[in-house]
Amino acid sequence: MKNKLLLLFDQRILSPWWIFSIDLLLTSFAFLLAYVLRMNINLSEVNMMTFILTGTWSVATYAFCFLCTKSYRGVIRHTDLGELFRLLSSNLLAVVLLFGIDYLSYKYAGGRFNMPDMVIVLQFIFTFFFLTGFRMLVRETYSFISRVKVSKRTLIYGAGDLGLLAVDLLSKMRDDNYNVVGFIDDDKRKWMTPLRDVQVQSFSKALETGIKKGVTTLVIAIANLSKEKKQEITERCFENNWDVKVLPTIDDWIEGKVADKSVRDVKIEDLLGRDQIKLDLNSISESLTGKIILVSGAAGSIGSEIVRQLLRFPVGQLILLDQAESALYDLQQEIITKHGDEKIELVVADISNAARMRTVFEKYCPHVVFNAAAYKHVPMMEANPYEALNVNVGGTRNLANLAVEFGVEKFVMISTDKAVNPTNVMGASKRMCEIYIQSLAQRADIQTSFITTRFGNVLGSNGSVVPLFKKQIEQGGPVKVTHPDITRYFMTIPEACQLVLEAGAMGKGGEIFVFDMGEPVKILDLAKKMIRLAGLKLDQDIKIEFSGLRPGEKLYEELLASSENTLPTYNEKIMIGKVRLHNYDKVNRAISLLLANLNSENNEMMVARMKDLVPEFVSENSIYEAVDLSMKDSEWKWLMFGNKKEKESRKQAHNFPIKNIDIERTRMVFQKRKSEKIRKATLRI
Repeated sequence: MKNKLLLLFDQRILSPWWIFSIDLLLTSFAFLLAYVLRMNINLSEVNMMTFILTGTWSVATYAFCFLCTKSYRGVIRHTDLGELFRLLSSNLLAVVLLFGIDYLSYKYAGGRFNMPDMVIVLQFIFTFFFLTGFRMLVRETYSFISRVKVSKRTLIYGAGDLGLLAVDLLSKMRDDNYNVVGFIDDDKRKWMTPLRDVQVQSFSKALETGIKKGVTTLVIAIANLSKEKKQEITERCFENNWDVKVLPTIDDWIEGKVADKSVRDVKIEDLLGRDQIKLDLNSISESLTGKIILVSGAAGSIGSEIVRQLLRFPVGQLILLDQAESALYDLQQEIITKHGDEKIELVVADISNAARMRTVFEKYCPHVVFNAAAYKHVPMMEANPYEALNVNVGGTRNLANLAVEFGVEKFVMISTDKAVNPTNVMGASKRMCEIYIQSLAQRADIQTSFITTRFGNVLGSNGSVVPLFKKQIEQGGPVKVTHPDITRYFMTIPEACQLVLEAGAMGKGGEIFVFDMGEPVKILDLAKKMIRLAGLKLDQDIKIEFSGLRPGEKLYEELLASSENTLPTYNEKIMIGKVRLHNYDKVNRAISLLLANLNSENNEMMVARMKDLVPEFVSENSIYEAVDLSMKDSEWKWLMFGNKKEKESRKQAHNFPIKNIDIERTRMVFQKRKSEKIRKATLRI
């Protein structure tokens, strides 16, 4: 029976004209009741013709007012204050018209259509009461049936304005049928105080009583709640098998970070993200106002967020450059929807194409460059060192050289924690970029300020572990973790990009800015939390498997090498890394030689050159461990570099010959050692 009634309400079988007819029927009854009361229930004194005539005029007047205000067109099961206000307006308009008709009738028609003033007033009161009551009855009946059908007994964490807003939002989410049975607040003064007819209590008390009351859901409705507190709340709720929801803050709605004003599931970003960053907005704004800004890699995870952050400031023009046309188009449509397209220009191009980059700089003459274009996937770059060197190193050098030539004010390069003591080709290529940028900044004959920003993994970026785990969970598992002890630093994409803008504003040139990444996160713990956030149970609904470290991957990432120190800045989240300086001429010769030989040398030779420029680059879990072994061999060093005279002559000839037999020999040694490592690791697991 309940389901049939709910279906009747949901299908909205009554047209607006039926509602209009019901309103007129209730208005007629109100007139009758008002007339009877006015005559003191003495109906023998009523003139039937006068009664019919005045009643017709009265109902017709109300009908006219209903049509004018369209008070009958709302969906009555969702009646809100706005609709009640329209109803009041239509009734007040009817009263004014009826008093006007009564006055004109008395003055010009001898009182033929005269209606007693008391009848007009009483009819207004009764009509508004009946029409409002009808709508409230339908709305509350629908609400009651919805709650009885499937009720999610819910607690709201936060007894402030946001908590009250959560109650209103939950009441409108009919499909989910939330039934708020209590509030939680950390303020002791609010405890045991009724709010919206339910009790406010402490979290510990709510956990105790909630289990008895059959609570299934908790909604967090506190702005700027710390990460630690969110983790504590979530963990305790998980222990009781409660769902955890989050109400976006009002600031999030204003800034367009959420699509609608509704609760959402807790995301892993909510638990791993840090407290809100305090930026020096004036300093950032001064450095960007009216400037032409080029963002390379603009369609990527970091590049696109940098663009979104830049649009918050009064920039002159944004040049969005990327070789991924589809992703660039999607970003363009997003920007047009929110900001229009007056400030943006799209360029589809590859930064490794020096001639193409020159035409871009000649056309737009940017004041500031943010270089977020790079290949970043570690295993893929391990298998394709040519692309890592051509794009990451060659592309960055192209942009940096053009920045100097065209007088760019600031050049900000996005680096990674994998550049510190690199164990893979991708990290080493980014370290080479850092070395080139920093050495270029030491030249006295340039005006461009070169700035490097270094941070760890960003949550939710393309190809990162979080979307990978989400996909594996959606597919039913297993969730594959490379190693039980592997850890990584994490920050959210907006947080990282805000710090990039701040570092770009404060940088004077030559600095490597290191971001405070907080504590490293164990990837195994991350996987477990994501499984629980999905409402699943570990080992029952979904399993975790260990797949082994990927080529070039290391267990622990670092933000600074052991030989480096940091200096503080005015932003506690940003530090300046004190790194060793490099001679520009030497670095430029080495990189030029490396890039010139890309098409003529094999992968091992490319990696060997990288290791020569970045001595701390020691491969792990990679075929290039063979190169490390061979570079310790004096014969190998002679074959690669010879004596000083031989080395210079071969540099000029752009050719370093390598005997294939040496490569094969060292590969065999590496494979044997790798097999032994895997065997021992398997025994430990």
